[in-house]
Amino acid sequence: MKILGIDPGYAIMGYGIVEMKGNHFSVCCHGAITTCAGTEMSLRLKYLYESLTEIIKEHKPEEAAIEELFFNTNSKTAIMVGQARGVAILACTNSGLDISEYTPLQIKQALTGQGRADKKQVQFMVKNILALPEVPSPDDVADALAAAVCHGHSFGSKKKMTDNCRGEI
Repeated sequence: MKILGIDPGYAIMGYGIVEMKGNHFSVCCHGAITTCAGTEMSLRLKYLYESLTEIIKEHKPEEAAIEELFFNTNSKTAIMVGQARGVAILACTNSGLDISEYTPLQIKQALTGQGRADKKQVQFMVKNILALPEVPSPDDVADALAAAVCHGHSFGSKKKMTDNCRGEI
């Protein structure tokens, strides 16, 4: 199964596609979609959508895992990240992917065994689980790969976004 992991952001959106065969993971691709500060938000969102849609079309993942929004004290930033997250969800949905959402705590738990692990521990586990020569950079890319691995570990036990309201819009 190919899993797309997404760490949503409007300046940097990390993505990573991993393939899971049994208990083994391998990386298909990973990277960051970046937008320029000062560019109109609507254009940034359009670019994120188009870029992510192209990645999905090219690599054909079967499922998507997206990190839930971690609310910080800056509500303006949280709203802007939420908009980018919505664009990522739309790109995945329009591409026919089932989407599962994971909190940062769930992702940390799945990779390190403890929900309060620090960023370095998660990055170390991403590198080791995926047999990468180094920790992916920027951090958003490692976080996206962590979301994909988390989904692989949780497959079948995590409710998908659409399970709660099949057929209802």
